Amino acid sequence: MPNQHQFDQLDQLAERVELLLQRYKELQHTHATLLEQVSSLTQERDSLKSRLSAARARVDALIECLPENPHTTLARPAEAAR
Repeated sequence: MPNQHQFDQLDQLAERVELLLQRYKELQHTHATLLEQVSSLTQERDSLKSRLSAARARVDALIECLPENPHTTLARPAEAAR
């Protein structure tokens, strides 16, 4: 028949198992929260990359509209002012 010391050890073991289970549940919740944050940040990153790509395309289009030699373009208005 188990003695008091063995019952105490079983109680301590049961308490530790309960604490481990509680900690496991907390970690599962934290993990789920972090997965949601990763998903949200991934979507935000993808959106920002898309916006950056669109902005680069607009800048490239504007650069294409610039004259080959900007000095001649700037000189013309100055000559007209004379």
